[in-house]
Amino acid sequence: MNEFEQDVQSKNNDVVDSIKGFGFSFIFFFTIFAIGTIFTLFAN
Repeated sequence: MNEFEQDVQSKNNDVVDSIKGFGFSFIFFFTIFAIGTIFTLFAN
């Protein structure tokens, strides 16, 4: 057996980490989009 399989560094579930990464990136890009939309609305 592979020696790294016996002593893993992180025992977290990969699905949870994927959801966190997707969520944070979605919030980041949505914030940029919202700021741009607000500037566009106030500019007109």
